[in-house]
Amino acid sequence: METTTTVLGRLRGAQKTAKGVSLYSRYVNRPAGRVFAAGAYRLGMTPNQVTLTSAVFTFTAIACVALVRPGPWTAVLVYLGLALGFALDSADGQLARLTGRGGPDGEWLDHVVDCAKMILVHTAVLIAFHRYFTLPGDAWLLLPLGFLFVAVLTFCAGLLREQLGKAAAHGADRAPGLAAPPSRLRAVALLPADYGVFCLVFLLLADETAFRTGYAVLAAVHTLFLVLFLGKWFRELKALRAH
Repeated sequence: METTTTVLGRLRGAQKTAKGVSLYSRYVNRPAGRVFAAGAYRLGMTPNQVTLTSAVFTFTAIACVALVRPGPWTAVLVYLGLALGFALDSADGQLARLTGRGGPDGEWLDHVVDCAKMILVHTAVLIAFHRYFTLPGDAWLLLPLGFLFVAVLTFCAGLLREQLGKAAAHGADRAPGLAAPPSRLRAVALLPADYGVFCLVFLLLADETAFRTGYAVLAAVHTLFLVLFLGKWFRELKALRAH
């Protein structure tokens, strides 16, 4: 059997493009996922099994947000569960590319888990706000609903942009315009919208004011990014039609 070092070397050569990826995903989440993918490969796991393992960590952490009274240890455990789930979410794709065992079923399962994660994490925050937080007013209960709307719309619109772009490019591996070198400035600018950065806010869960503030700031930033992304994706698809 190949050594872990050999497997890691092969995984480094099978990475997706870094374009449109924040610094966190590029330098933290993907490398962590690479280590998990190497471990999964040596254990003989399939990409779908890694996806389901990711779901277990993620959904357990989300359940803790909704069902366990916030405290310092809860905050740490929730963050670790979400962060590990995110790293494993990167590992399943890396393992699929390494083994050639990926397919439509795996991509479908990965997207289903991602969508469920987005819906449930904000729902869990809403439940936590209602059960455990002393809110300044009931209007705060609308914040997780708004964040949920933004997250799901961004996910669906981005996925459609990718699929429609590929269709317009007549089955090319990637839509036109996506082959440019990755920008370091863009990678920094995308940090606030990265799911890994979002996970960090749960370290503040034990402090109601700090968590509400951090969560609200991220909601505002994600809303701004959604507006910018929608305009960008619409213009890109319109340009593809012109070709």
